[in-house]
Amino acid sequence: MTDAVGSIDMPDAQDEAPESEKKSRKGGKRGKKGPFGRLALFYRQIVAELRKVVWPTRSQLTTYTTVVIIFVVIMIGIVTVLDLGLDRVAKYVFG
Repeated sequence: MTDAVGSIDMPDAQDEAPESEKKSRKGGKRGKKGPFGRLALFYRQIVAELRKVVWPTRSQLTTYTTVVIIFVVIMIGIVTVLDLGLDRVAKYVFG
């Protein structure tokens, strides 16, 4: 029977290390740190990800905000008209 490519049962030859070079690590990188160390690592990773974010300029932010407000006002108008229309239909049907 042949193993599937990438099987964990038969590692590649370059991945194998002699037993003397292997270190016994219980939990990998996280195993050596306590809960505060893991929490600090988590916050460092958050800051690193936030630095990758492309933040909008003030002009872009103003444009986006204006578009959202206009869209919301239009949707409020549509819902109001539909509500008043359905209210009149309901009053006509049910008296």
